[in-house]
This record gives sequence, C-alpha cells and structure tokens, in this order.
Amino acid sequence: MKPEALLHPTPAGLFCPIGRFHVDPVRPVERALVTHGHSDHARAGHGKVLATRQTLDIMRLRYGEGFAGAEQAVSFGEEIDIDGVRVSFHPAGHVLGSAQIVVEREGLRIVVSGDYKRGIDPTCAPFEPIACDVFITEATFGLPVFHHPDPREEIGKLFTSLRQFPERSHLVGAYALGKAQRVIRLIRDCGYHEPIFIHGALARLCEYYQREGIDLGDIRPATIEGSSPETFRGSVIVGPPSAFQDRWARRFNEPLVAFASGWMMVRQRAKQGGVELPLVISDHCDWPELLSTIKEIEPSEVWVTHGREEALVRWCELQGIPARPLHLVGYEDEGD
Repeated sequence: MKPEALLHPTPAGLFCPIGRFHVDPVRPVERALVTHGHSDHARAGHGKVLATRQTLDIMRLRYGEGFAGAEQAVSFGEEIDIDGVRVSFHPAGHVLGSAQIVVEREGLRIVVSGDYKRGIDPTCAPFEPIACDVFITEATFGLPVFHHPDPREEIGKLFTSLRQFPERSHLVGAYALGKAQRVIRLIRDCGYHEPIFIHGALARLCEYYQREGIDLGDIRPATIEGSSPETFRGSVIVGPPSAFQDRWARRFNEPLVAFASGWMMVRQRAKQGGVELPLVISDHCDWPELLSTIKEIEPSEVWVTHGREEALVRWCELQGIPARPLHLVGYEDEGD
C-alpha cells in the first residue's frame, strides 16, 4: 500500500479515506482525531472526536459542553480499530494531553506528530519516539538559525530583571494553554516562591493543570479593582500577550513587558511587540531537535507540515531520505 492511500492532505486537513477520519481538521468534519487542545488543531463542531482525555477536557473548557456531537477518550498506547485502520496515541511533549497519532494498515505505519518538543517539561508527558515508515513532522522552527537556549537560563534573565528593577511589575506574556503553565512551573523550579499573579484568561486552564497534579504554587488573580498598583510592585504577572497591548497592562506599577516564545530569537518581533525582556522559551522543536528526531526515528519517508517546510525537506533529501512538503493551511503558532 502506498502511504497516500492511507493518509493524504485535503483542504480540511489530513484525511484517511479507508477509516473515513481526519486528523486535526481545520473545519468541521464527521470524524476527527485530535492531537492536542490548541485552537488551530482542536476546533469545535465535529460530529465525533477521538482524543486523549486531557485534550477532550481542554476542548470542553475552551468551547463549552457540546463542542462535538460525540467524544471518545483514548489512553496513551491504546490501540483502536477504525474501519480496518489501527490508530494509537502516544505522548508528544507539547502541552498537557498532547499526542502523536499512529495510523497503521497492512504493515504500513504513519506517525502524525502534531506539534511536539523534546525538551524537559514537567507539565506534560515527554515525547515518545515511534518507529514508522512515514513521519509527519511540523517545522515551526524549521530553519538552521533557530537554536533555542536552556529555558532555565531564560528564567534567570527574568530573575536578574526582578533584582535590577524591584519597583517594576514584570508582565510575562505566555499563551494560555501550555506555555503559561510551563513558564509558571519553570519559575517555581528555579526557586521563586512568591505569589504569581495571572490574568483571568489563564485561570480555568491553570486550575485544570493543578487538578491534574501539576504544581504551580501560589497563583492569584491579577485584579486591579479595589487595590493599588503598588500591590503588584516587584511582582510577576503572567497573561496572554494580547492583554499587554490594552489598558489592563498599563494599570500596573511601571510595567516591564516580557514575552516567552521561541520567536523571541527574532529581535524584530520583540521590538515590534514592545517587548522589553524577550524570553526564548518554546514548546516546539528547534532546528537541531528536528534533525535529531528524524535521525532517531529513521523513517523511510518524511512529510513536513506547517512551518518552514522547504528547508527541512531539503535537509532530508541531502540525507537520502525522501521528503515532501504538505502545504497544509490553517495552522498557526499558538503554542510557540
């Protein structure tokens, strides 16, 4: 069987015609397999959704009850037969509940990685390399220029700034799902035990992470009403990056804006966003990690999805590995 007969790109996303299901479809479909809860991969309105329990929980938190006609939870490593196609979910190391999806039939195995990272992250299960014939990889940071530093060193920059500017409120921009919780946990693991204040948009997801056993320490709402900006003098406040562009952020005491993202390697992005303290912390693989993952898995073929596809395809070709870009659209960098 040719791989394209088992899985191929369509305008709605990757489609398995034999099992009649889509993987991370970008529009409502009858049957969807979802890798993780970020909104560009997990959308509401599908007839049926198969995903890990945590991903389903996150979708319910973000979209409300009835986000799909029906839902089914799958455990890591559990095999399910869908119209003669075997599928299983395995940890991707991206955010809580994130999974790679293995699609198998007649001895052919395709792994859809979704979004993934290889670094240590206590807020989610680590990436599990899966031997396969075809490895479908993202390429968000698929250029040789992207070499992400140690996240703990980046948190060290935040601590240095707190010491240098003890009078200023430090506003750390981090996406609501995954990045915010990871940054809070990193701050804790690096020795910070003071209360961390969070924007209201993060509250439900942070509470969910804590219910799932992820210790975030003392987190409190960053509510200005009824309190003086002096209350947040020298404090760490975590919120979605969009919130730092409105009046909410200007209420704090001499706010110093930081942003935790792999894109903070690009100085122009930091400058354009008014970021005073860029923190290069990514929930995606950098260039060396993408290459080492492909070398470790040793697939017969590589398909490259959203991101900088051409550079990674070219590298594979130079290594003698057949590769192709899928040119899927509708996927952003929410969890960068």
